[in-house]
Amino acid sequence: MARKRFIWEKAQNGLMKEVSVIIDTETGVNYLFVVHGYAGGLTPLLDKNGKPVITPPNEIID
Repeated sequence: MARKRFIWEKAQNGLMKEVSVIIDTETGVNYLFVVHGYAGGLTPLLDKNGKPVITPPNEIID
């Protein structure tokens, strides 16, 4: 079976609000996905130095 390209991890849920982290299994880059009501946004998750958060391949569990 082929490995999924993206892993979706729900971080927080609330009334009309959802915050999730999506991990690209090929690059390891983490993305922050936020939905609030009928609006939403996606952006790379950055560390304190402004660089993308990358999950090492051996730590990705799908």
